[in-house]
Amino acid sequence: MRQGLEIWIRGPVAGAVTAPAPPPRHPAAGTARRFSWVGAHGGAGVTTLAAVYGGHDCGREWPGPAAPPSVLLVARTHAAGLEAVARAVEAFRHGQVPPGTALDAVVLVADAPGWLPRPLAQRVRLLESAVDVHRVPWVPAWRLGETGGNPPRGTAPLARLTGAAMR
Repeated sequence: MRQGLEIWIRGPVAGAVTAPAPPPRHPAAGTARRFSWVGAHGGAGVTTLAAVYGGHDCGREWPGPAAPPSVLLVARTHAAGLEAVARAVEAFRHGQVPPGTALDAVVLVADAPGWLPRPLAQRVRLLESAVDVHRVPWVPAWRLGETGGNPPRGTAPLARLTGAAMR
């Protein structure tokens, strides 16, 4: 018996056809967006990123009623961090997060200087196939608590997303 083509769709599929969603509204240049940083695991770097890029520091909790519902999910690039962020992305996909909470992007913070080992890089590529991912490099000054100044090189897309100033 001959069968038709199979079609694979990324993400959940609704039963009824709906009108396309309106395009996302972006703030005017120089206007800071409202978003919440949420750590997928302890030590992800949420507090540092909130200090550097602005936004609401939720720690490891989902945004409360007073916090912006748009989430930037944060994890380190080590194996445990990538596993934790993958679980959190799945929670979003399956609607297991508080109502109204929206995943804006995943932010991966380098866990060490240098390149990622191949198995970790492959996990990052898999994650990138499911969600927008921004990478933040190793910043030695952040270990000393020095979060003033510009966001690190190579993070201009994240700075644009968050409204942080790049000089």
